[in-house]
Amino acid sequence: MELQLPLLIEFVASSSLLRERERLSDLHIVRNGPPGTFAVFPHGLKVSLPTDQIVSVDDSSGHASVAFGGMRFVGVQDGQLTFLREREMLPEEQLSPERSHVMRLDPAWVRSVTQDGQLVWSAAAPESAPNA
Repeated sequence: MELQLPLLIEFVASSSLLRERERLSDLHIVRNGPPGTFAVFPHGLKVSLPTDQIVSVDDSSGHASVAFGGMRFVGVQDGQLTFLREREMLPEEQLSPERSHVMRLDPAWVRSVTQDGQLVWSAAAPESAPNA
């Protein structure tokens, strides 16, 4: 079996991560999905991330860094960094049916994107990004 490195997104300086708490309920809720995860920027903007695809997070070095499994960077489309969900990281019964299969991020929020161990997009050289 071939080892696949996760898609790693490094967000801009002073960004951080916010993870919603599990909502406890006496009622059994089916297919609600996991609590939300957000990249938070210094000016207060919160950007929702696909929590069910996240394999690791870190914001201890002055910026948010998030690794996603099962996702692929496809390039810049309509001025946004575009990522596709290729495979699920959790069983279907743990996923929300309303989950998105495409993630789009404003390049102003992102410092770099690494896929399969290779830098594929950088704010320092955005013209090097593949276009889908």
